[in-house]
Amino acid sequence: MAAQDPVPPADDARKALHRVFGFESFRHGQEEIVSAILGGADVLAIMPTGSGKSLCYQLPALVRDGLTVVVSPLIALMRNQVAQLRALGIEAGSLNSANDPDEQRRVVEQAQQGTLRLLYLAPERLTRPDTMALLRAANVTLLAVDEAHCVSQWGHDFRPEYLLLGRIREELGGVQLAAFTATADTATRGDIAAKLFTRPAAPRVFVHGFDRPNIRLAMQPKAGGRRQLLDFLAGHRAESGIVYCSSRKRTETLAAALCETGVRALPYHAGMDKAARDANQDAFLQEDGVVMVATVAFGMGIDKPDVRFVCHADMPKNIESYYQEIGRAGRDGLAADTLTLYGLDDIRLRRVQIEQSEAPDEQKRVERQRLNTLIALCEATRCRRQTLLAYFGETVAPCGNCDLCLGGVAVFDGTVDAQKALSAVVRTGERFGTEHLINILLGEKTEAVQRHGHDRLPTFGVGHDRSRAEWRSIFRQLYAAGLIVMDIVRHGRWAMTDDGWRLLRGKTTIDMRSDILDVAKALRQRRKPAPAGALASTAADEPLLAALREKRLSLARAQGVPAYVVFPDRTLLELAAARPDSLDTLRTIHGVGEAKLARYGEAFLAVIRERPAAAPG
Repeated sequence: MAAQDPVPPADDARKALHRVFGFESFRHGQEEIVSAILGGADVLAIMPTGSGKSLCYQLPALVRDGLTVVVSPLIALMRNQVAQLRALGIEAGSLNSANDPDEQRRVVEQAQQGTLRLLYLAPERLTRPDTMALLRAANVTLLAVDEAHCVSQWGHDFRPEYLLLGRIREELGGVQLAAFTATADTATRGDIAAKLFTRPAAPRVFVHGFDRPNIRLAMQPKAGGRRQLLDFLAGHRAESGIVYCSSRKRTETLAAALCETGVRALPYHAGMDKAARDANQDAFLQEDGVVMVATVAFGMGIDKPDVRFVCHADMPKNIESYYQEIGRAGRDGLAADTLTLYGLDDIRLRRVQIEQSEAPDEQKRVERQRLNTLIALCEATRCRRQTLLAYFGETVAPCGNCDLCLGGVAVFDGTVDAQKALSAVVRTGERFGTEHLINILLGEKTEAVQRHGHDRLPTFGVGHDRSRAEWRSIFRQLYAAGLIVMDIVRHGRWAMTDDGWRLLRGKTTIDMRSDILDVAKALRQRRKPAPAGALASTAADEPLLAALREKRLSLARAQGVPAYVVFPDRTLLELAAARPDSLDTLRTIHGVGEAKLARYGEAFLAVIRERPAAAPG
């Protein structure tokens, strides 16, 4: 948190907040950042996804002279933000390879004439001589860097081009700089500050927390993964969501399988034909109820607020990737769900990817730590949000909004079971993997067990009282607890650690999870109320809400923009609940600024008038 006391923003900033954006008040953390930027300070802000980072540089751009240049890593993200700003009546544009010549010319002319307020650029475009010549002639007053973690070698989306931004800033006369990201641990924050803010005076740093309380967290070990996924999706019919997969092939096969069950699922990965990939992305952005089945190539440039769920069909790359990917759900502040499926094969794959990468040894060490943190989160026995936020240095009370808090997992004294498993590891010479060791514990005389004489070991059959699935869970938990280590080079063989030896010798104990429980069912049965300030539709609102969605979609299609650019879900929910009957009362609805009031007001009022409220009782 910044050391200085926040200074309230100018009155004209507050007025613009309501007049342009249709917001009655700032979200947590926005006001002091806007104040700092309006006061001329350099800023580094770490804010959760969905907390309104973009407004922190958009609002100052509206209430003072000059051009704000926004550095953004993806064309899709730039185009979405420009579309939303133009819908608000703000002169904004981007220069990118997806623009047609007329659009490029229009943006350049606006920048030259001084009528453009925000210009979005990728770092590669920013460093071009013609772009720099344009900006030197313009009155650039702020360089805003979005997704600032891309500048850091410790960041999970490192982009070398971001390293040039410090020099670009000086070439623009030392212009004010504000950097924003949602995912940056202490090491990444230090790297961002060192590489972007090259002046002796340090930036004001704002760390406004990483918690997204509207997102429900759930994780399950794989046990028939496709069925687990279908059970989860059954609670999200006709809702927009993302399913992440670890491979391109898996995205296509899983999307096809979901379509067979009636889910509107589309694949997305970098190996697809560009036209097909873009068409699928546009469908996801512009239509309701589309499920995108994708690799991690999808998402960073997606500014879609009404994603109601994110599911990982395979374990994510590391803890920061997990946090960023689930953060694509519930950006509108309404309730959203997540589910992560994981298994030992996932862990082995991620280990191999780290060790076979060309990264320096120190970066590999950091990646191992991040993966270990994710594994510990998967196998946690306490509130998941506590475990997740502890990684980012935050301490919170149990959230009541994750599978562990909702009662999806029970804990038992697993010391004896752990000793049985560890004994099997030791007595086989630390030379075998999970499935062979489980065969020994279950007392199964497989060909390999008999060939090695392992059916004569004292541990043969001592675990017959547990199922194979339970033993797999026990081995994962032993690994997460640091009692055994995996030799990924030699096909996942297990070896003991010092802590493992201590437990085997009876010097310590361990609590474990009773894992094979229907977490998805628990989540469906024990819903937490929507977060404070969020609205939920009632049965009486549904016909009107459906009509409002239909009107929104038709307007969006006519303009060639995503539906949420017209109005986000929260606005429609408030319209359905409040049923405003005039432009004056419509003006009080969240997200209805002056430009949208003039453009869409009468159309939505007509929908409301056509569907009078049902009589009480």
